[in-house]
Amino acid sequence: MPDGGHFAGAHAYPALVLNADFRPLSYFPLSIWSWQDAIKAVFLDRVSVLNEYDVEVHSPSLALRLPSVIALKEFIPAARRPAFTRFNVFLRDHFACQYCGGSHPTPDLTFDHVIPRSRGGRTSWDNVVTACGPCNLRKGNRLPRECQMIPRQTPRQPTSWELQENGRSFPPNYLHESWRDYLYWDSELEN
Repeated sequence: MPDGGHFAGAHAYPALVLNADFRPLSYFPLSIWSWQDAIKAVFLDRVSVLNEYDVEVHSPSLALRLPSVIALKEFIPAARRPAFTRFNVFLRDHFACQYCGGSHPTPDLTFDHVIPRSRGGRTSWDNVVTACGPCNLRKGNRLPRECQMIPRQTPRQPTSWELQENGRSFPPNYLHESWRDYLYWDSELEN
């Protein structure tokens, strides 16, 4: 228990969730469950506990250490085709404007239709790129060749694997030490 013997609450002590192959279900956002969901999955025998916190929860007849890393017992295959969402477009484009190359916080990003909708462009993976506000305004409803604003990468539908790999580039806000081996086990070793 934390100092004073008080439990820190529902948002404390999340569990990193790994697929049956011991890779995170998702890197961005990182696949984590609340301690309550992790304990429930343990009781339902759906997960194996790989690491634990030094914190216990108690019932009248039982004391359990909270899981910090769990692995699903059944493999969940990744979706073959990622959903076309604003967030996934940003993730595909590494949260960088495809016109100026600048990286921006998510609230400062928008998406741009390379071929504007007013000119027959569709809202699809192949026609939408991440843009910062100033570049999006500057481009307006013109074609890239008309304003000399060519996207740095040709827009296309990414695979789920590509989005996961891109997500690994963005460390989570919270990273418990027991998670490091599972998040970075296949990263390149230093000399």
